[in-house]
Amino acid sequence: MFLLQKVDSTVKKLKANAANIITITNMSFGGAAIMSTLNESYSYSVLLIFIAAFLDRYDGKVARKFNQESELGKQLDSMADIISFGVAPALLMYEMALTDYGVTGMMMAVMYIAAGALRLARFNVMDSTGYFIGLPITAAGTLLTFSFFFTDVFSAMFYMILFPVLALLMVSTFTLKKV
Repeated sequence: MFLLQKVDSTVKKLKANAANIITITNMSFGGAAIMSTLNESYSYSVLLIFIAAFLDRYDGKVARKFNQESELGKQLDSMADIISFGVAPALLMYEMALTDYGVTGMMMAVMYIAAGALRLARFNVMDSTGYFIGLPITAAGTLLTFSFFFTDVFSAMFYMILFPVLALLMVSTFTLKKV
C-alpha cells in the first residue's frame, strides 16, 4: 500500500512539473549549443538548437494538458528562449560568418539578442491573445540556425543584413496567428 501511495505521489509531482522539466531541458540544450560553438563543434550546436526548438514546441502543450500553466512557467520559458534561440544562434552564426567584421559583427549579434529579449519581455507583460506580435524568437532563432546550412552560399554581408532584419521583425508590431 505504501509503495502505491509513493508511486502515485511521484506521478502527481511529475505531472505538476512536466512542462517546467521540458523547459529546463530546452534551456540545457541551448546552453550545450553555446558550449559546442565555443568548442568549434558547429554541427553539434545546430543539432542542439533544433532539439531545443522541438522541446519548446511541447512545453506549453504539456502545461495546458495537465492544467499547469503558471507565471513561473511563463518566465522560465522566456529565459530558456533567450538562451536557446537568442544567444545560441547568434553566437553560432557570429562565429560562422561575422568574426571578420570585428566590433560591427559583434554589434549585429548583440542587437539580435537584445531585440529577442525585448520581444520576450513584451510578450510576458501582455495579455494572451490568439496572435503573436512580432516574429517569435523561436522562429527567428530557428531560421538563423537553419541558415548555417547555406554559409557556403551566402556571403558574410548577407548575415550583416539578416541579423538586423530578424531583430526588427522580432520587435515589430505585425501580428501572426498562433498555430
